[in-house]
Amino acid sequence: MEYILYCDESDREGKFFSNFYGAALVRSTDINQVEKELNDLKSELNLNAEIKWSKVPSHEAYFKRYCRVIDKFFEFVKKDLIKVRIMFKQNRYVPINLTKEQKDHEFLILYYEFLKHCFGLKYSDEAQGGVIKLKFYFDDLPIPRIDADSFKDFIYKLGTTKAYGDSFLILRENMAEVNSKNHVILQCLDIVLGSMCFRLNDKHREKPQGKYRRSKGTIYKEKMYKHILKHIRDIHPNFNIGVSTGRKEPCDSWRYSYSHWRFVPSNHTIDFSATKKHKK
Repeated sequence: MEYILYCDESDREGKFFSNFYGAALVRSTDINQVEKELNDLKSELNLNAEIKWSKVPSHEAYFKRYCRVIDKFFEFVKKDLIKVRIMFKQNRYVPINLTKEQKDHEFLILYYEFLKHCFGLKYSDEAQGGVIKLKFYFDDLPIPRIDADSFKDFIYKLGTTKAYGDSFLILRENMAEVNSKNHVILQCLDIVLGSMCFRLNDKHREKPQGKYRRSKGTIYKEKMYKHILKHIRDIHPNFNIGVSTGRKEPCDSWRYSYSHWRFVPSNHTIDFSATKKHKK
């Protein structure tokens, strides 16, 4: 048994929320079915190029094709064949007493914390039956090679320190940076992650300079966000995208097929100028 983790990141800085990370977990027993059905659907819809948030179509017919792929993706999420996690931090919570090193490597430190905790792997029922290998596929990391290698070393050490428990094995060769063009699950994750960054930072309100109306691209991206939110609320009624998903018990961090994590530094002060009410 293996768990394959597809990992992505979005805006490091935003008007209200920053440092967006996303991950999708698929079991090795399900990966072939999931990839085949998603890729077959893309071919059927003549979506031969990579689909991603930045390319959400502003043409109704093509937009509906994107929606059908997202429908299929969330069909797998609702069946728990794919687990999705999204993390971000809210700008109003400003960390204090950070070292220079922590400030310089904030992006990687938060990415590490996200992957360490987001799936609650130690609560996995399947992990009780034997060793499970973990594979990490990162969308190309937007950092210097030396930093990327160091980051992967830290992820590798999660296995040696038993941070996930005694049942998980991480091999250095099972961590790779990949091109999302070749991984349909990563493409779908990019769209979900991008939609959350878009809405939380009020990009749906943006208008081109000198214009009184929003662009068609912005309008269709808002439609995509609402389409995705509807699926999420099928899983979690009244889901609030801007806060951590509530848990009744710790094992829900594994059991949930979809959840959000608003990262709040343990030592922080509050910047009220970074809130939406203040901006208004």
